[in-house]
Amino acid sequence: MDDKNIVPDIKKEAVFNAPIDKVWKAVATSEGIAAWFMPNDFEPNEGYEFHLQSPFGPSPCKVLEIDPPNKLVFSWDKDGWVVTFELKEQDGKTLFALTHSGWKQAEDVVETPGESHEVIRNRMNGGWEKIVHEKLRKAVEQ
Repeated sequence: MDDKNIVPDIKKEAVFNAPIDKVWKAVATSEGIAAWFMPNDFEPNEGYEFHLQSPFGPSPCKVLEIDPPNKLVFSWDKDGWVVTFELKEQDGKTLFALTHSGWKQAEDVVETPGESHEVIRNRMNGGWEKIVHEKLRKAVEQ
């Protein structure tokens, strides 16, 4: 396997004009996640298995690490993706960092929707950009 052809992680950072506890509620509760991302049956417990209701149907997920109000890590779908939310307080505001890792070789196919990791990663990179900077920002700053 050629490591040079592994698709790079998606990373997004934003500073929200909102206290860390409010941002944590938005990213680490079922209702909060549904408001800006996808319907789900998330519970904030390490090892808890839940589903995100994606456009392709329910995606199985599992909480891998939770450290309120600073970090949430969960697996997403069946392809080895891992999503990490990290929060850091900054003078009454919150620095939010997202990492979507676990990508494979560029040409490897993601089972659903049957496209390569490179194509899906590029699409999701744009999706995360809008989700973090528009939808999540709106959810925590209003």
